[in-house]
Amino acid sequence: MLLALLALAVFTAALSLPLILRATTTTARRWRRLTKARGAHGHVGAHDPGRERRAEQRARELLRSCVNAVDWAMYRDLGFIRVEGRRVVPSGPPPYAYLVYPHKPIVAYVPASGRLLSEYCVDFPDLGFHGPRGRLPASDDVLAKWMALTGDEHRLINEANMHLPGRQVDPSRVRRDLWRLQMWERERRSSDSAGAKRQ
Repeated sequence: MLLALLALAVFTAALSLPLILRATTTTARRWRRLTKARGAHGHVGAHDPGRERRAEQRARELLRSCVNAVDWAMYRDLGFIRVEGRRVVPSGPPPYAYLVYPHKPIVAYVPASGRLLSEYCVDFPDLGFHGPRGRLPASDDVLAKWMALTGDEHRLINEANMHLPGRQVDPSRVRRDLWRLQMWERERRSSDSAGAKRQ
């Protein structure tokens, strides 16, 4: 019986030896690559505190180059962009619109009454970023949502997770933002009319 157990142990060791060797050589290769990279760069995976700021600056420049001047000014001044929904009558007001916030759901509302309709949760992860968050800079997130809404609103809304207002974005904040948007548009109209009178 003891001889059978010993034979079984030798047989098991002989079968598992190639697996053990492969695992140790793979680990050794990884270790060599890691130490080589440390030698070449000083250290691996160093945190650059300015990286996110530079990424956001590039994202803002890209957003500015893609949206019109009014949308850019709205984002710069208020921190969100309004995207009008599909119009029923081409010359009439839009029956609904969206507020696009960075890293928050898209909020649908009725412009005429300010009534909140729903929240649409969409996510555009940064697939090239290997950090702890893996999310786009704020301006890139707004640009991705803006492009999806203006390019194929129907598809984006159908694929998004829809929730009632208040699930992730506080309705009082949205109402305050709608008020801020009204005041911003009023100031903009008055400054545009004052500029036109001077000319």
